[in-house]
Amino acid sequence: MQCQRDEVLAVDRVSVSFSGRPVLREVTFSLGAGEFCGLIGTNGAGKTTLLRTILGFQAPLAGRVRVDRASDQDGLPAIGYVPQKITLDSSIPVRARDVVALGLDGHRFGLSFSTKKRQGLVAEMLAAVGAEKFADQRVGNLSGGEQQRVLIAHALIRRPRLLLLDEPLANLDMRSAAEIASLLRRLSVEHRITVLLSTHDMNPLLPLMDRVVYLANGRAASGATDDVIRTDVLSRLYGYHIDVVRVHDRILVVAAEAPEEIPAAVEKYPAHVAQIP
Repeated sequence: MQCQRDEVLAVDRVSVSFSGRPVLREVTFSLGAGEFCGLIGTNGAGKTTLLRTILGFQAPLAGRVRVDRASDQDGLPAIGYVPQKITLDSSIPVRARDVVALGLDGHRFGLSFSTKKRQGLVAEMLAAVGAEKFADQRVGNLSGGEQQRVLIAHALIRRPRLLLLDEPLANLDMRSAAEIASLLRRLSVEHRITVLLSTHDMNPLLPLMDRVVYLANGRAASGATDDVIRTDVLSRLYGYHIDVVRVHDRILVVAAEAPEEIPAAVEKYPAHVAQIP
């Protein structure tokens, strides 16, 4: 794969299997500096597996992943990561600012920053994500959207070039999901951070995405949204006919004639939505 821009992430023909069962099949795409990309797919489509492979937590059966290490200087990481389903107990006396501060040196023994510099960096990042008002509240008492802001600040405080987020919009109401998506888009533009965000619902990201990687059946299609979210492209990806339906500025991906057993990679919509004449 040849670099054609300031390439931060390159995934080249990556395949992953568990107990002989293919999960990812020759997935290929690349992202440039500052690009905002949605990793789209339903539960079981392989989104988390792909993120874990990029992070180096999962070894691919074939193919390779390359992350630009230009920021890997003075101990700064190339990748920031917000995992899925973090449970933050309200009984633990940890403030939002404490969680953000752990992103500086929580991975090592001893303190690497002076108290004044540390406090300045934490305050700067809290402001960047709009979390100043609840910085001293127990993080377990915050709303879902507020907790996501704190976790994003934690992941970004050491200035990675690539930010991976696993379903950060799950369990948020529509307003909070839109706010978090807009926040991530702003940060990607202002700091030229490449964002790869996994979700099963692409609609909050539609006005924001530069690119989309759509996973289905272990395979991926990538490119501009209008080039990927199309009936012909997704039908080839799933292996049977798929309709892309646009209703009131939202997109539904549905099986026009669903097979008897719908794989985990396909949304199971109510009959009046799924069955398109």
